[in-house]
Amino acid sequence: MTLTADVRPDVTDAPAAPSGPPSSRWARPALAALLLGTAVLYLWGLGTSGWANDYYAAAAQAGTQDWKAWLFGSLDAGNAITVDKPPAALWAMALSGRVFGFSAFSMLLPQALMGVGAVALLYAAVRRVSGPGAGLIAGAALALTPVAALMFRFNNPDALLVLLMVAAAYCVVRATETASTRWMALAGCALGFAFLTKMLQAFLVVPGLGLAFLVAAPVGMWRRIGTLAVGAAAMVVSAGWYIALVELWPADSRPYIGGSTDNSLLQLALGYNGIERIAGHGGMGPGPGGERPLFFGGEPGIGRMFGHSMGTQASWLLPAALIGLLAGLWFTRRTARTATVRASLLMWGGWLVVTGAVFSFMDGTIHPYYTVALAPAIAALVGISVRELWRGRQFIAPRVTLAAMSATTGIWAFILLARTPDWWPALRWIVLVGSIVVASVLAAGVHRLGRYAVVSACAAMLFGGLATAAYTVETAAGSHNGPMAVAGPRGADSFGGPGAQRPPGGFGPDAENPALENLLKGADNRWAAATIASMRASSLELKTGASVMAIGGFSGHDDSPTLAQFQQYVADHEVRYFIVGGHGGPPGRASSTAGDIAAWVQKNFAPIDVGGTTVYDLDAPVGA
Repeated sequence: MTLTADVRPDVTDAPAAPSGPPSSRWARPALAALLLGTAVLYLWGLGTSGWANDYYAAAAQAGTQDWKAWLFGSLDAGNAITVDKPPAALWAMALSGRVFGFSAFSMLLPQALMGVGAVALLYAAVRRVSGPGAGLIAGAALALTPVAALMFRFNNPDALLVLLMVAAAYCVVRATETASTRWMALAGCALGFAFLTKMLQAFLVVPGLGLAFLVAAPVGMWRRIGTLAVGAAAMVVSAGWYIALVELWPADSRPYIGGSTDNSLLQLALGYNGIERIAGHGGMGPGPGGERPLFFGGEPGIGRMFGHSMGTQASWLLPAALIGLLAGLWFTRRTARTATVRASLLMWGGWLVVTGAVFSFMDGTIHPYYTVALAPAIAALVGISVRELWRGRQFIAPRVTLAAMSATTGIWAFILLARTPDWWPALRWIVLVGSIVVASVLAAGVHRLGRYAVVSACAAMLFGGLATAAYTVETAAGSHNGPMAVAGPRGADSFGGPGAQRPPGGFGPDAENPALENLLKGADNRWAAATIASMRASSLELKTGASVMAIGGFSGHDDSPTLAQFQQYVADHEVRYFIVGGHGGPPGRASSTAGDIAAWVQKNFAPIDVGGTTVYDLDAPVGA
């Protein structure tokens, strides 16, 4: 069933065959080339970013040192506190470190392979609906999205999140073909584990996936509802087992759940990683100039996905995807309820619209790299709509739509490239002129070119993907560190050119201090040291291999440990040193508990200078 079905008088309403379109002879070699190219792009020079985000790297290292730290996603092998996300992504990185030895490359290897897997699954999902050509376009579009190249070479949880969401979409495509309960249950399992990767963000794709099945599955309404209920139950079970494990495990025998207010994983999901992200409680407010820092998403609104903070990360093909979605839904409005193309448009369109709307208007913490969750939907919509519109190129409406997609992509790429004016300045003109020329050929009558029409198709894909591909290759060629990584050219202002508001300072690893590092290496306590917040703690753990307690968690804001707990740790000789400074988080975020601990230490222990850093030996109280 094609997008032009409504203008063909001889089209029937019979649904497409469940097995999907047959593969052409060239499909498998082309797929192999796509996956090989993706692997090279994501694996080449994988260790150049070092530990990437120290926060997650330290937790992955802890998981190689202690199985309880692995299970709970603890920031330290002494199990004081977890990171502020569930541990599924850390499980993969730590297991890789256990197998191959912990290093930057072994930590990031699973992330890169997840990227290759996501491209393969997206190809498979789109191929079953529109054939191998559409699948290849979609897979290439995902692989060549700048923020995808960033996250699949980085150690944030987003790589596994994207892989699992694409896996769920593939399972829904299979489930929709025959109303399969088994495939729907597998989709639910994938989403459940996606929840254990990045919590409620995983569920933003549920409306699109559920709508596609509810509309198009070839059975009665009650059967469709029942099958969706099975998927929902599988989702709850595959996420709920771990929540139950954490809640039932004695709290004094596991690390504190970082980011939560009551040591609860469920509260973390609904609070810090849920309502607070959307409503804005605890998020980054306006900066000195009255505007929200660009690394925290810029101002909420309908234009955020296209703005200076988010635009260059994933929106290169977003206008084309939206045009293709609207045209596709219009052209398939008279097809059978079970038509697979329309079902896929509903699924990927629902994914894109719901996720994009939430990201656009949420008033809490959001970062540019979140947009990687949009990349599979954008890529799939482009692949499906381009292939189906090309099939109907003898008709005016599909031809004009293709031309509009080409021209809009070129114009938008020109605008995005102009935000980094010193980086390959000629590229934006090449893309703009080439796209408009191709659009003119498409609109004027590409169907009259006969076998030479394929040249126009190749030119359209070349100019449509050239800008995003160049940005992606430049992203992969660079190094990216810390929690503020963004895709884009090295040395270019990825936040919008001269005068753009830069991310707040204070994040990042400490300067080298060999004396302090040697001091910690010599300690054999449960925790070699404690310090407020995670920035210095993470850096020191990675440099020394020692366990360092991050008082207050990521930003020092969590009320863990309490003053009484910390005093008991000191009395039991479980923590040796207290290191001053290195908070590194947003100003004003350290908790009163952290302040109380620091004041108690300063009152009862004498300071010493270690390589320019103030350290308190907790085995040597004042007056002893």
